Amino acid sequence: MMQRPAPAMSSPAPKAYLDAIAPYVGGKSKAEGAERVIKLSSNENPQGPSPLAVCAFADAAASLNRYPEDGCASLREAIARHYHFPADQIICGAGSDEVIGMLVHTFAGVGDEVLFPQHSFLMYRIYTQQYGATPVAAPEHNLRTDVDALLDSVTKRTKIVFLANPNNPTGSYITVDELTRLRYALPAQILLVIDGAYSEYMRDDGDYSDGRELVGRTNTVITRTFSKVYGLPALRIGWGYGPKPVIDAMYKVRSPFNVSQPAIAAAIAALKDVDYMHAEVTRNYHERERVRNAIRAMGLMVSPAAANFLLVHFADEAGKRASDANQFLLSRGIIVREVANYGLPNHLRITIGSDQDNDALLAALAEFVQS
Repeated sequence: MMQRPAPAMSSPAPKAYLDAIAPYVGGKSKAEGAERVIKLSSNENPQGPSPLAVCAFADAAASLNRYPEDGCASLREAIARHYHFPADQIICGAGSDEVIGMLVHTFAGVGDEVLFPQHSFLMYRIYTQQYGATPVAAPEHNLRTDVDALLDSVTKRTKIVFLANPNNPTGSYITVDELTRLRYALPAQILLVIDGAYSEYMRDDGDYSDGRELVGRTNTVITRTFSKVYGLPALRIGWGYGPKPVIDAMYKVRSPFNVSQPAIAAAIAALKDVDYMHAEVTRNYHERERVRNAIRAMGLMVSPAAANFLLVHFADEAGKRASDANQFLLSRGIIVREVANYGLPNHLRITIGSDQDNDALLAALAEFVQS
């Protein structure tokens, strides 16, 4: 029997609006030719997680043949106890990134707009584009969220406003008064999402809020992660707290079993070890101030910082730009984060590492400045 020729292959056509997406690229983890690599590119906790979390993770290995508890009920209850939130107003995800994605999936689509400050976490834009909505970036003032600029950028199509507080990659934050003004000046139906990935690093100076007090009275959601101060980024776990109708709607787009059981167990244990978390916050604060003062003494400008990283400014001249500094540091095995894709082509974002790693960074940076 004569065989028919196979039909010519052609690729299925993806949704046209996906062409506009520039995929997210994480911080580098390798420096070619370096004997020792110091990674200061991803805002990770150099001390690692609480020993309690490590033990809980190890214990969970005995049940890897079982599906995780769907909906993370035990973790939601632990978060509820820790923060005094209702458990049925909490949703968990594979990092707070997934919670952010679920929010866009649920509340924005083709024809809608999602608003955020100019220099913001890239996933706000990417998730917005993935679901066909239009990203809108409001101008900042001195690398800080400008509430009036955000409000001026609101249109009838705006469905969500994202605000990281403190912000990545600038390290700046807005005060509780500014945050409250923003919420009550926004139209009531617009969802305000306050990304608190770095909120644990804030010192209690009386002018900051993570926005929890707004959730009970307005269409506001706060998101948090176990990837930063809790030192669990490898497990990908985060959560959101919001009005019950908002959270209930998000559960309709949540994938089943979206968080692994070892992650759930480690996160619950991490929440319990309050002393460990507070010790890391204190260590980070003192090291951040030491590193910032040392870099400023070299003649480089460093933005005010409220998290576990610094944004360092470089001169716009040949051999002294941020890209030059990045290559010099890479040659010494030190990996930091270029942030040109955040609209900051002449800056580097540098994570606060261990004392030893920070010393190596400062020595190499001083060598670059003097070269």
